[in-house]
Amino acid sequence: MTAAKHQVTRTAGRRMSGQRAGIRDVAAAAGVSITTVSDALNGKGRLPDATRRHVRSVADRLGYRPSAAARTLRTGKSGLIGLTVTTYGEEPFTFTEFAYFAEMARAATSAALARGYALVILPATSQHREFDVWSNVALDGTVVIDPSDHDPVVTELVRQGIPVVSDGRPGGSLPVTAWVDNDHEAAVAGLLDHLASGGARRIGLLTGTSTDTYTRLSTTAYLNWCERNGQAPVYEAYPAHDPCAGAVAADRLLARPDRPDAVYGLFDPNGTDLLAAARRYGLRVPEDLLIVCCSESSVYAGTEPSITTLSLKPGRIGTTVIQLLIDAIENADGRSAAPVPAPEALHQVMPTELIVRTSSQRPPLTAGAGHGRLAHARVAAPRQAPAADQ
Repeated sequence: MTAAKHQVTRTAGRRMSGQRAGIRDVAAAAGVSITTVSDALNGKGRLPDATRRHVRSVADRLGYRPSAAARTLRTGKSGLIGLTVTTYGEEPFTFTEFAYFAEMARAATSAALARGYALVILPATSQHREFDVWSNVALDGTVVIDPSDHDPVVTELVRQGIPVVSDGRPGGSLPVTAWVDNDHEAAVAGLLDHLASGGARRIGLLTGTSTDTYTRLSTTAYLNWCERNGQAPVYEAYPAHDPCAGAVAADRLLARPDRPDAVYGLFDPNGTDLLAAARRYGLRVPEDLLIVCCSESSVYAGTEPSITTLSLKPGRIGTTVIQLLIDAIENADGRSAAPVPAPEALHQVMPTELIVRTSSQRPPLTAGAGHGRLAHARVAAPRQAPAADQ
């Protein structure tokens, strides 16, 4: 029996006994050196693509997984990536309870694991003392969701030399490595046009009081749309982390003397808040009030009536922020074989989707009824989306 055959037999016996295949086993089974296996699995070196594919195929067949402890000793990296929301850091706020954050975190976890990293959910806080908690976790990089202007968490992480990628276009001069966001201006303008085309003449807004870019850009887009279309703004702002405050704001908006006949709510609970407030005031949805809210929750498909929602596609965002962050980590220590991306590639804008349901579509009018309302409906001209890097 040759040495290679002996090694393959020993590897098979080890798998049958439940022992974990090592890098030497992969090298023997693939007929290459240990260095070649390491380079092929870590994206290093100048190996032919066929060799990389062969080594990875053998590693998969043997069930080989790199040792986290060995990687830490070899590279000085832990393989851990942080994920946190800092916007509501001063408040009691569990962000994973919200559909957007939950879906984004699930996608980010899968994307990290696919590249050999694990995701760590960190406290949603901007209080400096919480860095005592963070210092106990050796992070290679961090994803921060919706950072506020001049966010102290981001500033401190960067000061410590930790790469930061933002889910949300950072405001001010936050020194993030990269960011991923939606085109909030185009999304809001499009859904407001949709409401106007359905007969709405006075569209209201439920917005937040925080300084994150999602809230700021969406609110600004609403105000700009109102100015272009000659409508006086009708909006109420509240602390978005507080669901009770959202219900109060919805009630306040529909109690105004200039009550809107359509409303867009920026946050997940706004759809049900507005439905409840409409019932209290005897308003029919969609006959008297059109409703759209931004949410990833499937609940709105089953409400009565079903509610139109704007989806920000958090799964796609979660995958993209992790890819950008790991590329930055591995380019920084020379482990990546990929070229360093150009600055414009570090700013990515994701599409949104308006899921139209009953709440934003008035039923057909009977003959002779309501023609005046439709006659005054305004349909804004389609808006040119801004460039992705603006």
